Amino acid sequence: MSHTPLTTGHRLFAEGLGTCALLCAVIGSGIMAERLAGGNLALALLANTLATVFALYVLIELLGPVSGAHFNPAVSTVLAARGQLPWRVLPGYVAVQLLGAVAGAWLAHAMFGMELLQWSGKLRGGWHNEAAGGGPGQWLAETVATAGLILVVLRAPSTRAAALVASYIGAAYWFTASTSFANPAAVLGRMFSDSFAGIAPASAPGFVLAQGLGAALGVGLHRGLGRFSPATSA
Repeated sequence: MSHTPLTTGHRLFAEGLGTCALLCAVIGSGIMAERLAGGNLALALLANTLATVFALYVLIELLGPVSGAHFNPAVSTVLAARGQLPWRVLPGYVAVQLLGAVAGAWLAHAMFGMELLQWSGKLRGGWHNEAAGGGPGQWLAETVATAGLILVVLRAPSTRAAALVASYIGAAYWFTASTSFANPAAVLGRMFSDSFAGIAPASAPGFVLAQGLGAALGVGLHRGLGRFSPATSA
């Protein structure tokens, strides 16, 4: 049985499609959860978490063999810096991830009968909502969430990457104050949705800067733990 060789076009399509599907799952499940939870935010977050975990696992298993299933500019940049992704391909990966994230938000809105074009009014992080549990703690949370994600990506055995990444993100939804965006593309997509999972544009720069710092910290933690071969790990 012959197989069509994978091209850069295939990889870019997989990254864009996967990021679109991921953000559609995140935002769509948030909309559904908020409508059905009757004001119970803990229940809504739990439903949002479970949908995200399941979708992320499926997407990594399905698209990982095609593109690596990054769906995240921070992950792609780290892997390019480590020589695991050609630098010439990185701009394309980041572009389709960002476009896919916005498309995912619009797709979720269309399915739930909402206006396609909207901006989120949900302030997160910064000093403006410190009394509501925000403040610099959310920036710290995004740093921690992204550092942990990068550490998992770099050290997960290839056969367990989908389960480990999805499990980590599910846990980080709850143990971080920011609900673990850990992804600049996710920040962009959520900016375009005034829903449960949204983030106001004014809050986005702090999140992205924290994610960049977290990515660098994750690489440092990986190096600090010593040499590691995912293929031979127990």
